[in-house]
Amino acid sequence: MGMAMTSTTRKSPEPDINVTPLVDVCLVLLIIFMVIAPQMENGERCELPGVTQVDKNAKSKLDPITVTLGETGGVYLEKDAVTLPVLEEKLKTIHDESGDRKVVLRGDASLSYSKVRDVFEMARRVGFTGVSLAVGKKGSATPDEEAN
Repeated sequence: MGMAMTSTTRKSPEPDINVTPLVDVCLVLLIIFMVIAPQMENGERCELPGVTQVDKNAKSKLDPITVTLGETGGVYLEKDAVTLPVLEEKLKTIHDESGDRKVVLRGDASLSYSKVRDVFEMARRVGFTGVSLAVGKKGSATPDEEAN
């Protein structure tokens, strides 16, 4: 009466990671951010004029006030649509509160320069000494490479 030894080796189950749900979630998040990110810009979307020689050392130390002149003629102070007389009043109020802040003017490249110049003059008349024109690097359409 002997005991029969059979060698039955069973493999233990190995874990297998299913990455399909992870990829699905990542793609949905990517699409959401691609749709939302352009709407997070200040004011109306505008295509900035380009420059060839960018000053990489020019960085503003204070939080600038952004004024946007859109292609359709809309004027925005930060994200709020305003008219030119209201813009002047709000700029006066901001200058009275903190006169050392700078103004960054974002004007669409298709606008006539006289409209942009009028806003420059308004900011100077209010008392702002630091008025900059936001431009993009020539040949790139991304406003991420802006130079003030």
